[in-house]
Amino acid sequence: MIIDVHSHTPQYRGPVPPERRVSNTAWRPDRTVESVYNWDEYLQAQTPADISIVFGVAWHPGDSTGGVDGIADDSDMPGNVNDKTAALVKAYPERLIGFMSLHPHDARALDELERCRCDLGLRGIKLGANYQIFHPLEARVLAIYEQAQRYGLPVLFHQGTSPVRMAPIRFAHPLLMDEVAMRYPDLKIIMAHMGHPWTVDTAVVVRKHPNVYADISGLFYRRFGYYEAMIKATEWNVLDKLLFASDYPVTTASETFDALGKVNDIVAGTQLPRVPKDKLEAIIYRDSLKLLELD
Repeated sequence: MIIDVHSHTPQYRGPVPPERRVSNTAWRPDRTVESVYNWDEYLQAQTPADISIVFGVAWHPGDSTGGVDGIADDSDMPGNVNDKTAALVKAYPERLIGFMSLHPHDARALDELERCRCDLGLRGIKLGANYQIFHPLEARVLAIYEQAQRYGLPVLFHQGTSPVRMAPIRFAHPLLMDEVAMRYPDLKIIMAHMGHPWTVDTAVVVRKHPNVYADISGLFYRRFGYYEAMIKATEWNVLDKLLFASDYPVTTASETFDALGKVNDIVAGTQLPRVPKDKLEAIIYRDSLKLLELD
């Protein structure tokens, strides 16, 4: 079984109006990303994943869409970012697991956590400190970690850089997760994108903390950085803690699947080290749900 732990909720259930389509050229160097999409496009792109974790981003308190383009996104579905995720998951429960997104500066964030957990059936939390502009150790977000640890809700953090100009990169540095994990040792943490470009910092944090993992989303289209990240994970003995992930719509599950078989191609004909093939294959079929206690 292939489990994709990182994908984004579509903004539209039905057809996307042509005037609402957005082509983003900043996210990856090799092609444009169509960043407004609907349920059918999302589900098609998630092949070959058998189960996908899906979530929006609460860019600001009460965000109504949670799309990847920020607060200007439109939608044809009612409710806030978490209602939209829950509606998609309810329609395809055999394929999807929903995570909520909370904004720590929302006075009702803990109430929303309870609503999402109890009423909507969302099973984890997505946070992006850079996008949401909060420090990962400020008091308002510590209350969220406390509840997440209490109820066994894994937290997936955006980690590493971003081309979004209003997003402070320093809030997404992987070393901050070391301090979060020390304070909340039973909290299941996923560090997205292996913290690119600080992949060795991510590797040492993952190595240190039993309940901290990293996903491989959004790495393969920078070929040397991808190889380097996997070699670092090999040398620090944390390949077994890397989780398969796409970051759709930025990449697809199929692209990510194919790229894992090509990690070592860049060093063909050299004496540079290789990532063990069996370890790469193990990432594809890893039971991430068991590791995150979502099975």
